[in-house]
Amino acid sequence: MDGEEKLQRLPDKPGVYLFRDAAGEVIYVGKAVSLKNRVRSYYQNGARQSPKVRSLMGRAVDFEYIVTDNEVEALVLESNLIKEHRPRYNIYLKDDKSYPYLKVTLGEDFPGIYITRRLVRDGSRYFGPYTRVGAVHETLDLLRRLFPFRTCKQKIEALPVGEDRTSRTGAAKEFPKGLPEAAGQAGTLKGGTRTVVSRSRRPCLNHHIGRCPAPCAGLVDRESYRKMIGEICLFLEGRQDDLVRELTRRMHEAAEKLEFERAARLRDQLQAIKQVLENQKVVSDDAGDRDVLALARHGDLSYVMLFFVRGGKVVGRDGFLLEGTGDMERDEVMTAFVKQYYPRAEFIPAEILLSEIDPEESRGIEEWLSRLRDGRVHLHVPRRGEKKQLVDLVARNALLALQEAELERRFRDRSAAAPEELARELGLERVPRRIECYDVSHIQGAEAVASMAVFEEGRPAPDQYRRFKIRTVEGPDDFASLREVFRRRFTRAREERDLINTGQLSSKKAGFHRLPDLVIVDGGRGQLSAAREVMEELGFGHIPACGLAKEEELLFAPGRSGPIRLPRESPALHLVQHLRDEAHRFAVSYHRQLRTRRNLKSLLDEIPGIGPARRRSLLKAYPSLEAISRATVEELAALPGMNRPAAEAVHQFLKGRNGNN
Repeated sequence: MDGEEKLQRLPDKPGVYLFRDAAGEVIYVGKAVSLKNRVRSYYQNGARQSPKVRSLMGRAVDFEYIVTDNEVEALVLESNLIKEHRPRYNIYLKDDKSYPYLKVTLGEDFPGIYITRRLVRDGSRYFGPYTRVGAVHETLDLLRRLFPFRTCKQKIEALPVGEDRTSRTGAAKEFPKGLPEAAGQAGTLKGGTRTVVSRSRRPCLNHHIGRCPAPCAGLVDRESYRKMIGEICLFLEGRQDDLVRELTRRMHEAAEKLEFERAARLRDQLQAIKQVLENQKVVSDDAGDRDVLALARHGDLSYVMLFFVRGGKVVGRDGFLLEGTGDMERDEVMTAFVKQYYPRAEFIPAEILLSEIDPEESRGIEEWLSRLRDGRVHLHVPRRGEKKQLVDLVARNALLALQEAELERRFRDRSAAAPEELARELGLERVPRRIECYDVSHIQGAEAVASMAVFEEGRPAPDQYRRFKIRTVEGPDDFASLREVFRRRFTRAREERDLINTGQLSSKKAGFHRLPDLVIVDGGRGQLSAAREVMEELGFGHIPACGLAKEEELLFAPGRSGPIRLPRESPALHLVQHLRDEAHRFAVSYHRQLRTRRNLKSLLDEIPGIGPARRRSLLKAYPSLEAISRATVEELAALPGMNRPAAEAVHQFLKGRNGNN
């Protein structure tokens, strides 16, 4: 059947249509209330069509359609097909797996809260998605300050009273050493369950500092712990007012029962939560829940900002950068976003305020979202009043975020161009994707260290940075220090590659197997020669290397009679300067850390009762003298190898020292 005949046979029914290119690839998926009218509109006079449609029809050679019973079914099918085919002319949000979530493992007797990028139907509750990884960590840190939940992943069960501990595993599980068995059966009298731990253990440091109720040691029953997890879920849902009322009720109840210690803990928790709530902007006297979306655009970039309003307060926000939208209408961009975002959202509010939306699609989307929510959802584009002011506020934030995204894009483009220019200046055969820079730091040869900073695709890769403590060199000898560092670095690379090839080592656990495309040494010809000597000796002489002199920012390359001077405004110069500065910063920070630990070690030697084992325990737990000084006697006593008399000796010594200062 040719195209004209297919157009004539199009039904006047709702459904989904797909355009394919000459290779058979799906390049666009759309939804229509009437397939007959909608698909035919694409074949009208090109002068009336948008640039996007003209470009689409210039590539499309065929179309197909799927009839549905109603518009809502068409919306669902359109969303699924876009996710499956990722057509080039559709807006496509990243897959869920690219966004982090907070996972509450409700399927466990004693749930934990973790960061994940995978949604698995395992009985857990997920909160998100978060577009900023930093926002997830900030939220998790806040929860840890407000609620004492476990952070370990140990398997802990709560069995019904009367069930034999050997019935599930065939072997009895011991309770923590030094604790009576009753302590391991917390909750037996009231809750009807007892905690069974997977192995004998004592509470960890988190319990001693009030950050964990220690279910692993049987010190909290299942019901009490899960009640606290429920409070965390209320907080993450944005229902903090409900949480405050519940905690207030429990605080008064504890006080009436003369449980003053428990009441005090609840009081402190309430104060912390109220302090968080004071930082949230009250946007409405209406205490309802709603989402507010606004769009900002410039060129082919669009940015959708989403504010979450819960109980009349802004409790969070997310932003989404959409590329390739220059030929689309504003309401088309927003409509496409709404259709792709909300099917994956954890919570859909009853009201969604928007800066714009396609009026022809809004009613069908409302019905679809209402089914997803299992309750009425209203889409509204306010024109005046308080709600319009709120949308305008979100729009201003969207514009600021778009401007930051454009600056980031220009910086990314500039970063990508810098390695290409550097390759031309150094005469390299290929553009260096991975560049390593080395620097040595010491004071008159004392505590000599070296660093390896790494840039990939022109940008820092901090997780690839490495540091070295110089072991074989006495005195201030940078050349010898560099030879030691390069010998260790490339010997380790060779060893790890052999182990990976034979299957004895996973590449994820290896730290030096990845080789650079270019090596930069902080220094002149002498430092470069020391590095090249070792690289050639170990069989890595094929890797290009150069030196960067500090004073005049000159590059020295093997085989070049004179130095290379890069232009002052050159992206390549800025790249090598940034890389050199990162290597220097990393080396200096490590040098200071070692010097601080050396001084701290000497100071701890003066405290009676603190031998090598206890000194190591203190140094491992606390990075500085100030950190030890801030610790309580209980926290110090909880460290491995420590006891209360030793902790009091440390506390008194530092207290006296601080008093003398």
